[in-house]
Amino acid sequence: MRRVGLLAQWRQTAGFTQDKLAEALGVDRSTVHRWEAGSNSPRPWQVPLLAELINRTPIEVQEALERQSGASEPVINPSGVVDLPPGELRMVLLDLERRYDRVPSSSLLADASQYFARLDRLGRQLRGGKEQQAVLALQAEAATLLGKLVWDASQRRDHAGARRYYSQAAALARRVRDPELESHAFLRSSYIDLYGTRDATTGLALAEAAVRRAVPVSPALASLALLHVGEAHAMLGDRTACERSIGLAQDQLGRIDTGSVNGLVSPDQVGRLAGSCYLELGQLRRAQDELETVAGILGHSRKSRAIVLGNLALAFIRQQQIDGALAVLDQAVDELEQTRGGGGMNLVFAAARELRPWRQEVPVLDLQDRLLSLMAAP
Repeated sequence: MRRVGLLAQWRQTAGFTQDKLAEALGVDRSTVHRWEAGSNSPRPWQVPLLAELINRTPIEVQEALERQSGASEPVINPSGVVDLPPGELRMVLLDLERRYDRVPSSSLLADASQYFARLDRLGRQLRGGKEQQAVLALQAEAATLLGKLVWDASQRRDHAGARRYYSQAAALARRVRDPELESHAFLRSSYIDLYGTRDATTGLALAEAAVRRAVPVSPALASLALLHVGEAHAMLGDRTACERSIGLAQDQLGRIDTGSVNGLVSPDQVGRLAGSCYLELGQLRRAQDELETVAGILGHSRKSRAIVLGNLALAFIRQQQIDGALAVLDQAVDELEQTRGGGGMNLVFAAARELRPWRQEVPVLDLQDRLLSLMAAP
């Protein structure tokens, strides 16, 4: 009789078939099958949700995956240098991803750069086979993370540096034939055009390319990409196309377990992006309603919450609701003092600029003092 692996045992104990677990994770059943067979591993952002669903800790899940893949011993590359097995290398990446939303990106750049360089050396020294494929896939993920860190740490100003990493991630993803990794790199690159250069046409093309690659392999990633397609349409003033894209995103989201928080997208993110779309379209009351709801439930992502609060402040200001704007800006600054997220910083300062007609009022002066302190902080 064929021995059932530990991951499969945990899945069965938790009451999941492979089909149901795949649905909850937003992946294909064949993906779950490959994880349990030890021929592939989840992405770092998938491990926490997988662990939650099968009632285990992320560390337990990662250890089980390593045992199934046979990665229990250090890799000795052709130069004789001992390195960590792919499973342990993945745990390093998972730790960096977890820390991203809790601390300033500038504090992670050195660790992430060293990690990327380590993967690059190991990938060059290995000569084909499963181990090299695993290392190259990790390197693609690390390149995407570095692009995100570079852009965030520069307060969304270093477009060229971030693009270089995203281009490298996409090239590595094509090399290992991984459309999900390539989609993620394209999507992250679209953010530069949507929120950095404000080139909605280019951002739309990149987000649509991300959708095409994600739809066959990841409903979660496809949903996230479609939300940004909708935002690009909103920036271009096309309400009909925007709402159609949001509807398609919800269709993709319906293919995963909406009661669980996915590492890439969750139901509250639909509200977050829809609120941003309505703000772009000048539908201020609808934007306010969406963003207020999301701000009340979005506690797991501090950088994202600062962005939501920044957009909500803009909706309040444009409706002449200054007290409401000041209240949410105060909350946004609380978040930014901990994370200094580039997206949140840009939106909060944009909102502060729109408060100029009220600049002599005491509460606005108090906010300006907080923003000056935020700028002066190391």
